[in-house]
Amino acid sequence: MKDLSKFAVYSLAVDEAGAGQRVDNFLVRRLKGVPKSHIYRILRSGEVRVNSRRVKPDARLVARPIVLPILYEDDALLAVDKPAGLAVHGGSGVAFGLIEQLRAARPDARFLELVHRLDRETSGVLLIAKKRSALTALHEALRLGQVDKRYLVLVRGKWRDAKRKVELPLHKFLTDEGERRVRVEHDRGRVATTVFYRKHIWPDLVLPLSLLEAELRTGRTHQIRVHLAHLGFPLAGDDKYGDFAWNKALAKQGLKRMFLHARQLSLRHPLEARELALESPLPADLSAFIAGLAKEPQR
Repeated sequence: MKDLSKFAVYSLAVDEAGAGQRVDNFLVRRLKGVPKSHIYRILRSGEVRVNSRRVKPDARLVARPIVLPILYEDDALLAVDKPAGLAVHGGSGVAFGLIEQLRAARPDARFLELVHRLDRETSGVLLIAKKRSALTALHEALRLGQVDKRYLVLVRGKWRDAKRKVELPLHKFLTDEGERRVRVEHDRGRVATTVFYRKHIWPDLVLPLSLLEAELRTGRTHQIRVHLAHLGFPLAGDDKYGDFAWNKALAKQGLKRMFLHARQLSLRHPLEARELALESPLPADLSAFIAGLAKEPQR
């Protein structure tokens, strides 16, 4: 980028981190080493275009609209298949999250609110309420433990039990750098319950692995991740509570993100007398990594 020429055309995509930024600030951050005077010169001359239109330095950028797979929709609620890497709402350096982009894509929708949240790197079933009455009913169902939430996770180690109920209290705190974290703390923690079911193990790999299904009985922040780390079975790709050296090795093997997928939500419809079972298939990147485990060196 240091050799920008008037004879060359460069295209830059605006991601969710860039959404909401001024175009001049966006270019300064992206074109490392290019003098600011040069960036402002090409802006003034009209050489910078957004969606084929000339823009001024103070124009605000909008991320490319996302296309979310819809798992279910009616007048009361919407279930989408959230991809990994997409924050569910703006904040913490992200101007536009999934809910903001969804509202932008549906300007005629009177009401769109997140029913629950998924971590940015978690994929899978996410519920959005389309009516206030549906949101209230769904929040009550979650509070009473009437929503069956199941996740697929890959962990290091040989998981012994076919079914294991884990009850460990969790406490939220801030690190010295101001980042939010959670740890098991019996004195101040709030009770958190996860039930793990063994799905498959690879006991003969150099580092044995286990694929588990996690049933959330409570909905504490980072609950699955912290429970697994505390038990000595770090979640593959977890950059907060996992094994960082192992994560680097996994990345070289093709796992570029955390292996945590919201596979299924089973619940009673918030406004009608019927049950819903919403499922998200394992994403292609996680499926490919699982398929590749058969080719890994054995002990």
